[in-house]
Amino acid sequence: MTSPKPASPDTAALARDLRAGHRAALARAITLVESRRGDHQAAARELVQALLPDTGTAVRVGITGSPGVGKSTTIDALGMFLIERGHKVAVLAVDPSSARTGGSILGDKTRMARLAVSDQAFIRPSPSSGTLGGVAAKTREAMLLCEAAGFDVVLVETVGIGQSETAVCDMTDFFLALMLPGAGDELQGIKKGLVELADMIAINKADGDNVKRANHAAADYRSALHILAPRSEHWHPPVVTYSALTGAGLEQLWQKILDHRTAMNASGEFAARRRDQQVKWMWSMLESRMMARLRSDSAIRARVKKMEAEVAAGRISPAVAAEQIAEMLH
Repeated sequence: MTSPKPASPDTAALARDLRAGHRAALARAITLVESRRGDHQAAARELVQALLPDTGTAVRVGITGSPGVGKSTTIDALGMFLIERGHKVAVLAVDPSSARTGGSILGDKTRMARLAVSDQAFIRPSPSSGTLGGVAAKTREAMLLCEAAGFDVVLVETVGIGQSETAVCDMTDFFLALMLPGAGDELQGIKKGLVELADMIAINKADGDNVKRANHAAADYRSALHILAPRSEHWHPPVVTYSALTGAGLEQLWQKILDHRTAMNASGEFAARRRDQQVKWMWSMLESRMMARLRSDSAIRARVKKMEAEVAAGRISPAVAAEQIAEMLH
């Protein structure tokens, strides 16, 4: 005997509860957008569309940094700093490795001890979508849902490296790169694309005996940044030092984020970036939908499997195979 199909969610009631700031409703709504069920995906689209007028006002900050730099501790400290000043803070993650490893933000929650128990904070890991595009698309929707629920600061942590940093940069207003003092690779790091994406570089662990080394690292970054073209002609990325452990420098760090928002708004670039992000989101969603169709249609899936074998055996070129697969979607 087959069990009855679960009923589709009442999106109107969910939207109402979410606007009222109910955390359980926010968690259910994010689970809905992460679902791969067709009826859930349709309901999620309806929900996000209905909530669009309630979104867009939050400060969206992307945060990246190499393992050991203290991202979780920084997010915990910065989040509590903001909550003490009357903000509501949501923390989301973009982790392209989550399909293989389960991601690390669940472990990170134990290192965000204060935020994890605060009623004014919400922490959510990324879905295991298997592709970065899928993860990023779901994180964008989760961000809008958090805004509709009244969270006025959204911190998006990139857990992975490389392409995930570009994805987070493309969905946030401000991209913050965290660095360590005295790591010996400050100038080497400048050569990487990460620093060129950053709206600010922040040197963590500027406390105790590390203060001098943090200041030296900051000076190195400032010198190197002069030879790189900034992302915007209206903003030259500053370099600051801070301590997530003691909280020193967090106020200056946050003020720089607000200064950037003011400068971008004054130049009109803020609105332009948001519009560009919406278009990129559309294309990301389209790619996800096309891949979903390839996976869900059994006839197409079987033909694609055969084509993979043909490509692997060298009988047809990848370009010809891609063209034939694209024709299947017509």
